Amino acid sequence: MVQNFPKKSMDELERLSPNEVKTAEKHPIIVILDEIRSMHNVGSVFRTCDAFAIEAVFLCGYTPIPPHRDIHKTALGATETVSWKHFAKTTEAIQDAKEAGYKIFAIEQAHNSIALQNFKWNKTDKIALVFGNEVAGVAVEALRMADGCLEIPQWGSKHSLNISVSAGVVLWEMVRP
Repeated sequence: MVQNFPKKSMDELERLSPNEVKTAEKHPIIVILDEIRSMHNVGSVFRTCDAFAIEAVFLCGYTPIPPHRDIHKTALGATETVSWKHFAKTTEAIQDAKEAGYKIFAIEQAHNSIALQNFKWNKTDKIALVFGNEVAGVAVEALRMADGCLEIPQWGSKHSLNISVSAGVVLWEMVRP
């Protein structure tokens, strides 16, 4: 039996305008990008943060910053709807978040990490999630400042996911109803 699944129109999706998104209520989550190399990964994270109404993105170190056409290529305008700041060092971004009352969780495969599906938090509590470099992961200095580590369970032969995929998985788990 063939089923008919017509796509929803833009009106049916009931999306907010970019101006409405800027002032809409956000989830109290900051995404901290620790030395990300790829502009496409940065753009993708912005787009994911827009989709899930994340409060802000902190871009650290040599992580590319908007505006740039390669970031825009994947962000599709999300750099205009998601608040962001640049920090020279990831440790400065973490300190800024801590001073604002955020608990810091690194997304990393580490001893004593919490499996993502077992992480429990009150969705009104402020958290900052640190995503690491495509090759080296979260820097040791950032791990030392974290309140904990979250790990995405994996069963294949590869030991990691692309940072943009990791951000999508983790952020969905944080905001899902």
